[in-house]
Amino acid sequence: MEYHEAANFLFDLRRYPSRTGVEPTRRLLEHVGVADTDIDIVQVGGSNGKGSTARMVESVLREAGYDVGLYTSPHLDDLRERVRVDGRPVSKQAVCDYVEDIKPYVRTEMPDGAPPTFFEAMTGLAARTFERAGVDIAVLEVGIGGEHDATSAFAPDAAAVTNVTFEHSDLLGDTIAEIARDKAAIGADAPLVTAAEGEALSVIEDIAASTERVGTDASADVAVRDRGRDDIEQAVVLDGDDWHVETALPLLGAHQARNAGVAAALARTVGNVSTADIERGLRNAHWPGRFEVMNREPLVVLDGAHNPGSCAGVAATLSTFAYDDLHLVFGAMCDKDHRGMVEALPDATVAYTCRPDIQRAETADSLAAVFEAVGGAAAVEPVGAVEDAVERALAAAGSDDAVIVCGSLFAVAAARRRWTRHYVPTRMVDRGAAVETLRRADVPAAEAARTAGNSVSQTVTTRLRPAVAETVVSEFRRLGGSCAVSGVDAGDNDLTEVVLSGTLDQFERLEGALSDHGAGIARLGAALRSTADGESEGNSGYPWDDGTAVMGILNVTPDSFHDGGRYDTTADAVEQAERLVDAGADIIDVGGESTRPGAEPVPVDAEKRRVIPVVESIADSDALVSVDTRKAAVARAALDAGADILNDVSGLEDPDMRLVAADYDVPVVVMHSIHTPVDPAADIEYDDVVADTVAALSERVLLAEKAGLDREQIIIDPGLGFGKSPAESFELLGRLKAFTALGCPVLVGHSRKSMFGLVDRDSADERLSATVAASALAAERGADIVRVHDVAENVAAVKTAAAASDPEAFTE
Repeated sequence: MEYHEAANFLFDLRRYPSRTGVEPTRRLLEHVGVADTDIDIVQVGGSNGKGSTARMVESVLREAGYDVGLYTSPHLDDLRERVRVDGRPVSKQAVCDYVEDIKPYVRTEMPDGAPPTFFEAMTGLAARTFERAGVDIAVLEVGIGGEHDATSAFAPDAAAVTNVTFEHSDLLGDTIAEIARDKAAIGADAPLVTAAEGEALSVIEDIAASTERVGTDASADVAVRDRGRDDIEQAVVLDGDDWHVETALPLLGAHQARNAGVAAALARTVGNVSTADIERGLRNAHWPGRFEVMNREPLVVLDGAHNPGSCAGVAATLSTFAYDDLHLVFGAMCDKDHRGMVEALPDATVAYTCRPDIQRAETADSLAAVFEAVGGAAAVEPVGAVEDAVERALAAAGSDDAVIVCGSLFAVAAARRRWTRHYVPTRMVDRGAAVETLRRADVPAAEAARTAGNSVSQTVTTRLRPAVAETVVSEFRRLGGSCAVSGVDAGDNDLTEVVLSGTLDQFERLEGALSDHGAGIARLGAALRSTADGESEGNSGYPWDDGTAVMGILNVTPDSFHDGGRYDTTADAVEQAERLVDAGADIIDVGGESTRPGAEPVPVDAEKRRVIPVVESIADSDALVSVDTRKAAVARAALDAGADILNDVSGLEDPDMRLVAADYDVPVVVMHSIHTPVDPAADIEYDDVVADTVAALSERVLLAEKAGLDREQIIIDPGLGFGKSPAESFELLGRLKAFTALGCPVLVGHSRKSMFGLVDRDSADERLSATVAASALAAERGADIVRVHDVAENVAAVKTAAAASDPEAFTE
């Protein structure tokens, strides 16, 4: 079975409406063999904040060393987002295996009218994925209510009800008490944590086996003090009977402080977690679309607020920012309390109403009528498509204004793609390569073979909503271009993969053709043309602007795999730095902690003692100085000592690292790595190592960008050899062009690595020639920086690649 067939099967289950009761889910779990599990189950319910809270619990537990499964809904772009193991989405192969298993079962349930719904099937996928991955704890976000939700087919070991407001009265009841009773049932036989108040709290305390209350008053079991917004973080203090935590949250708002209190108490209930685990876990609990600040000038915020209570939270958090005019982009589902939501939001200068591409979304005109009736905006403009509304708002906003997108996570998902959509360039050098590129995009085999026969040199892959894909494909085919579309029959608001192949002239004409289809599609056309063009002018002032820069490695460690112990003294390290500069190094990368397999972590003070004297001694050399560290405290000290660049092999796992880089306004290397501390020998399963690595780096890049860095300052490192097999590392090297989709400089660190065992270079001492060859390949494929031990030889390699690409530049 191919992935598009499996995904289509699951999407097709959406035709069955939501229902109450857990028996259908239990039967499905029995069929796939996971009805009984030894995994500890944490169930998170509530009216608002349950997704954020579930993510916080997962982050804290992972910080404490547990392997954790996370099941949430809805997804923003890809159904696999709903099921994650240690942060990574379920693999396409696992989805295929699961669907093959349940297809006969679904067929047998059809005659009795009881086939699983989409949510029930996804719950089964989560359960089997977590069981097969052997996670320690699974965190499940409740879909609707609690007692009759599919996730209640499991017996939780701990549970939470974040809060209770009016919602889904057709299923849960017409009063707060009835709704609270349904939600509280998840804690009937397990300890339950809640931040509910008033009547809802009384009902919960009557039903739950035991209740731990989170609140802002001193009598609460967990007392929460919200210390307000500190730039892009929310400062919070949590106090329990015998524990105290002071930390910051990447999720803004006083309501998130309460969610953090629930998450901390819940994590302590189910796991052995320290206060340090809670502090760092909460600070790393990023969750897209929840008062997510995408830009500063103007202030741009995305929030999936979808009821009056959550809209009030948006208003309260927004009030902590200074801005002039408010441009509000609003799209909502038809079954929501539109009037209550508009009344809860701050008054806007202009409200741009829109309709997400989903059947149950309310029309832009109807929402505009609500704003006009309530008086929620000085001017109201019904626009239509979310993307067009966002572009109109951004075009109208001044640098001191604010742009807010809210009303539904579906609206937020559509808007967020403006910042997260990738345009991946590919050069189809032969028919076999063309077929392989198309198959990776889930294009059915017959269409891939047909399209590959017509493919030409300029090729761009991206993901679009089906309606937008239809427009783009139609226009490009009219211009003579070749197109292929994923076989995944995505829902209206989901994304489908599109591969466009044609001449640069055809892409330029496509840009013109799409300019008449609305602001969102017009911007898409410009991005497609720019990617096909492949040209960019460096203007950052860094050495990689003028070609591939060479970073020389200077390890001041006793245990690095190739040169450990050679430069233990500051004098020896400085002499080596001078040799690297004389050999042509543009950057010297000073590292005080080895990342080789089995290396012991180095305490902060010990790492500083190794690194800082060396940085101080070479800060005035003719090369830039980089510090190779995953600790923000070491990074800050190194920058104070004169370092110019940060190189973080953990990919910003220290929550302070991105803020330090932004505070000092310096470039930071963000490497793709699965584990922290880094485990280069980790055995990781990828569907497509390149696409998976690009996707993972995309969110890390966004974190750095939201901290205040420009993309030209965020250097991405695919992490060759880190959680990748030798063959996968070579695939990353071979398809390096794909990483240009992120719009950042690219660093390749391959020097003398074990990946070269694949070409019969088994020891580090035998790998110089292979490293030099790989440097030439990396330079030819667009690497901005190569990180190497042997500078002179690799400088020659990148110059040779440059001369082959542009010989006139080397002609006197």
